[in-house]
Amino acid sequence: MAENNAPKLKRSMTAGQMEMISLGGAIGVGLFMGSTSTIKWTGPSVLLAYIFVGLILYIVMRALGEMLYVNPGTGSFADYATEYVHPLAGNMAEWAAVFQYIVVGISEVVAATEYLKFWWPKTPALLVGIIIIGFLLLANLASAKAYASLEFWFSMIKVVTIVLMIIVGLLVILLGLGNNWKPVGFSNLWSHGGFFTGGLKGFIFSMSIIVGSYQGIELIGISAGEVANPKEAVVKSVKSVLWRILIFYVGAIFVIVSIYPWNQLSAIGSPFVETFTKVGITGAASIINFVVLTAALSGANSGIYSSSRMLFKLANEGDAPKIFGKISKKIVPSKAIVGITSGILIGFVLNFILSTINKTMDEIFVIVYSSSVLPGMVAWFVILLAEYKFRKHNPEIMKKHPFKLPLYPYSNFFAFAILVLIVFFMFLNDETRVSVTVGALVLLASATEYYFRRMHKKNK
Repeated sequence: MAENNAPKLKRSMTAGQMEMISLGGAIGVGLFMGSTSTIKWTGPSVLLAYIFVGLILYIVMRALGEMLYVNPGTGSFADYATEYVHPLAGNMAEWAAVFQYIVVGISEVVAATEYLKFWWPKTPALLVGIIIIGFLLLANLASAKAYASLEFWFSMIKVVTIVLMIIVGLLVILLGLGNNWKPVGFSNLWSHGGFFTGGLKGFIFSMSIIVGSYQGIELIGISAGEVANPKEAVVKSVKSVLWRILIFYVGAIFVIVSIYPWNQLSAIGSPFVETFTKVGITGAASIINFVVLTAALSGANSGIYSSSRMLFKLANEGDAPKIFGKISKKIVPSKAIVGITSGILIGFVLNFILSTINKTMDEIFVIVYSSSVLPGMVAWFVILLAEYKFRKHNPEIMKKHPFKLPLYPYSNFFAFAILVLIVFFMFLNDETRVSVTVGALVLLASATEYYFRRMHKKNK
């Protein structure tokens, strides 16, 4: 790996915080607000879709872990793309991450202001959003450790809620708790049109939405430059985080589709609220609203952290204004953090103004948010490509490497092919075609800008 003279960030995170950041990054608001968007395509077999996409992401994470073990650093997967694929691949991975997490940050702040209306309906959304952005800015400027501590607790709240949901749900299914002690059983898994209700096409369509749920799992590759004992932390995090995510997602959705007929889910609101209410937990709606609020804050917090590190890298590589490449006395990329937070603030204010003027603008915002899914997948593609080349370039290192990707190169080829197939079906699906096209245009603009900038430098 080529050396660079960029300022070094401080390794102040613990392995547990790194693990929780990746876990929290991939468990978002979508799970809590009802997973009906994925369930409607394929019915109860959505469980297999989550497991299958989880398997693909396990391959991606093991490929990333293999490279991180040798050379952990901030924004590592973009470094690997530059080194082993092409500088354009690294550049696109970095700008895609910046775009993705600014858009995610905007949407999460918008969501947080909506959740607060549950308790305070007359609170001005614009003021609340600005306060939230200011709070997250200060947390990120304080130190990487402060960010990690905040994200740790945000993630912990989500994880504890999902575990409780699974336990309570199993008591309903097996013992009939909240159902006059008549066990619900598992018949809802096959009683309403079968297990595979949407056929193969519906199954693949559901995967095109599920990939968005798992995005953020690669945050390990961004936080690796700020974690103590990186080799040990990387191995531990990669081994455990995906299995935990699978347990939480698959476990929660298993409970939901077992308790409720899948084709009636759209009528019950949040399955989490309904399940807790069913067993007599008073204030279930308030509890879940608090959890989704923290999930939204967590998403925005992760967005500021990860995209600021990528902007910091871009600046030090000469691909973004130099000011964003500076670090503060707290050893954080303060200018990049302010830059990203300013982008989220501008986007939030614009969204507020446009939605106030014309309610149909809300639909445009949804398309813009969804457009982050394809750029978010860029990291996975470049990780797989880079790992394949990484092996070719480092035969001696691989002889003694203790954390290799299993079944290489077939696992690598398999994961890459499935991700390509998912993107192809995103273009076929009416509900994802517009957003994936917008995402593709963002990537095309990034590549065009890269070549024009390189041509300009050569002509100087």
